[in-house]
Amino acid sequence: MSKRRFPSAGGRRHGAPSSVLRRASIGGIVLAVLLAVAGLVAYVTRAESPAAPKATPAPASSSASPSPAATTHTGVAVAAPPRTTDPIEFAKAATKVLWTYDTRSFSQAEHMAGLKRWMTDEKKYADWKSVSDQVPSPVLWSRMRDNGQHAGATVGEGHFPQAFKTALAQDPGAITEAYVYAVTVTGKQSIAWKGSGAGAESRSTTLAVQCRPNRDCALVGVLPNVAP
Repeated sequence: MSKRRFPSAGGRRHGAPSSVLRRASIGGIVLAVLLAVAGLVAYVTRAESPAAPKATPAPASSSASPSPAATTHTGVAVAAPPRTTDPIEFAKAATKVLWTYDTRSFSQAEHMAGLKRWMTDEKKYADWKSVSDQVPSPVLWSRMRDNGQHAGATVGEGHFPQAFKTALAQDPGAITEAYVYAVTVTGKQSIAWKGSGAGAESRSTTLAVQCRPNRDCALVGVLPNVAP
């Protein structure tokens, strides 16, 4: 199975620090958090980047290693977000739902509504576009449904990117305005479709997660590139 990423995100934003919060881009949010740290501007500013391929109905053969068909039907399109104040724990849970879908049982609109529940309610930080870009269009979702495509995910480890940890060590107070954390998560996505077809691939992603003191964490968005 050729590399098939359910998410599709196109880089599309960059901006001056003074307009970061108004524009609510992931790169801008992280830049606002770490603005006082020299050398990270190029790393966290969201510039134009190649779009990742959207998921397509699986072909009859695949270059990926076969795996058992993924079963994702749980009665709800997307699992509810966990109640936690740990950004890494939350990011791992969020990654799992971003890599999990079932076109057989739920519509694209139902899936999108489920993901929406994971978002922060602070509009100046929420980058819903970076999350909704992870979901195929209604037309593509319908084609995937015709093919019975569905996916499950196994999440491995999560960590703060090294640049993020370095920045916090140099200026711990920089995060106290937005409380937005960058978290990189690795794992494996298993995809299955009609005719006993199946495949799996290792994946990684970097999310922006907001965890204010004494409040449950919420998703801010998906960074355009994986941060080591």
